[in-house]
Amino acid sequence: MNTPQPSQKRTKIIYWIFTLWMALGMVSTAIVQLMKNKDELANFTHLGYPSYLMTIIGVCKILGVIAILIPKRLILKEWAYAGFFFMMSGAVISHLIVGDTAGRTFPAVLLWVLVIISWYFRPAERKITIVD
Repeated sequence: MNTPQPSQKRTKIIYWIFTLWMALGMVSTAIVQLMKNKDELANFTHLGYPSYLMTIIGVCKILGVIAILIPKRLILKEWAYAGFFFMMSGAVISHLIVGDTAGRTFPAVLLWVLVIISWYFRPAERKITIVD
């Protein structure tokens, strides 16, 4: 049995810490969106989006978290990460366009950063490798 090198172990620890925080953030915001919380609805309309988009985004977040956490299915994981990256990039940009304060923009920035760190530190068995 091979024992992972210290750097591999550290990378896996970083990956799982940031991935679990990202998953928790995505699921918790998805639940708020699916429940049509009045504060979240006000936030969506403030950004100029229709309320039905909350349902679409909420469902996509839950499916994305499932895709990232389950083993195997590497292409599905890449699609989920890409979806999260673009979704959170759009959220950050939307807050900036409407002139929101840093406090209102920060949650979107935090989730965006968690997505990037989780993707960057994913272990080798969770990456697609291309062999020439």
